[in-house]
Amino acid sequence: MINKLVVENLKHRPIRTMLSVVVIGVQVTMVLTLVGVSRGMLQDTAQRARGAGADILIRAPGSSIIGLSTDFSAKVLPFVAKLPHVALVSGTVVQAIGGIDTVTGVDLPTFTAMSGGFRYLEGGPFSKPDDIIVDEYYAKQHHQRSGDKLTVLGRDWHICGVIEQGKLARLLLPITLLQDLTAKTDKLTVIYVKVDEPPNVKPVIAELNDKLKEYKVYSIEEYASLFSVANVPALKEFIGVIIGLGVFIGFLVVFLSMYTAVLERTREIGVLKALGASPGFIMNMLLRETVVLAIGGTIIGVLLTYGSRWLIMTLVPTMVQVIVPDWWPIAGAIALVGAVIGAIYPGLRAARQNAIEALAYD
Repeated sequence: MINKLVVENLKHRPIRTMLSVVVIGVQVTMVLTLVGVSRGMLQDTAQRARGAGADILIRAPGSSIIGLSTDFSAKVLPFVAKLPHVALVSGTVVQAIGGIDTVTGVDLPTFTAMSGGFRYLEGGPFSKPDDIIVDEYYAKQHHQRSGDKLTVLGRDWHICGVIEQGKLARLLLPITLLQDLTAKTDKLTVIYVKVDEPPNVKPVIAELNDKLKEYKVYSIEEYASLFSVANVPALKEFIGVIIGLGVFIGFLVVFLSMYTAVLERTREIGVLKALGASPGFIMNMLLRETVVLAIGGTIIGVLLTYGSRWLIMTLVPTMVQVIVPDWWPIAGAIALVGAVIGAIYPGLRAARQNAIEALAYD
């Protein structure tokens, strides 16, 4: 009987019910989208590191995993190249150009030998002093094609090629040219190392750690595995704030919905109490309505994340969002907690109503 009452009460007020479900859904979408973008951006960065085709990566002393590394002397490159079991080395220079965008200077011949080269969707490699290569996501976001002009670092460049995303960087220049433009002559940001045989990766890392004691040396898989929310300064805390905001939104939506519903259903509640319904019965009925709203909102929110992913990947392809099914129950629990908290006061108010006063309510 109680479940039938819950369904009928929700059906009797379809507009309020739908608005409550949609707002709770937006709350769920907000949480899932934030987590999806955070994870997607980190996975994309890890994928591009793997795309270099290297076995080992070397960064400057004191550099952090996330963010730009400080530069170090290019003399390290020939030193590393002479070590036993090192087959190939390739250095890069990374320069920020605003926001989350960077441009990477690359030695194309050594990088091609290491990674197998870029897959050109349009155009081809550098051939002129003003050539720049962009990946497909950057080209899509900025509506660029091979042959177009692009302004970077205060200069106009000719896009000579558009490459498949997933290797190294989104914008590429010849390394010597970028070093000259940014006053980083004889400087490198990252060195990629390929060894002759996979079993020799650990011995080479051990030797590098012994001879380059202050430098950060990682296997490429170890480096890629470090790209997680826990390793990004303040990101975990930021997600926590958004989750708290989501709980608060859910609380407000359900509180207002249930409080208004209790006022409108004063006579109905009076009838139920006159028929013998206990305060626990009334509270149980309202909480079940709340759970239905939270479940409906969670389903809507999960579906909306597919829409937010499509929208982000259409308008801002470089901001990668992934779908995070492992967070669906978490987001649902967040919505449920906020909704139940919001229903407690209206539920208690309804449960404590005097039956005679409720029946006399106009």
